[in-house]
Amino acid sequence: MTPATRQEVLGLYRKILQIAKNWQSASGQIEETMREKEYIRNEARTLFRKNKNVTDPKVIKQCIEECEARIEIGLHYNIPYPRPIHLPPMGLAHKQGRTLRHQEKLRKISKPIYLKSHDEVS
Repeated sequence: MTPATRQEVLGLYRKILQIAKNWQSASGQIEETMREKEYIRNEARTLFRKNKNVTDPKVIKQCIEECEARIEIGLHYNIPYPRPIHLPPMGLAHKQGRTLRHQEKLRKISKPIYLKSHDEVS
């Protein structure tokens, strides 16, 4: 990892911790705010530790893009949790001889960038 990339990653981590520190839940309830703050810190900690040994520049770039997307979406909707995708169970595959494996491949391709690591950790 180049020093510039390292600084960018550390800057994102600091930004997430700052967001968690200043987070206010949409409902305004103290218990929910505390739960969401803890979720933000734990999610960041888990994902950053999981990816700490990544050395491929393309994978690092994807992780940075995912992080930035999740930050923007979380701040925009005031929801710290990843927004799910809404696809009908068999909505992507044609019903004429397509296998379930092909359906899963299409579902994986259609997954937004901000959910790439969510299923792997959860």
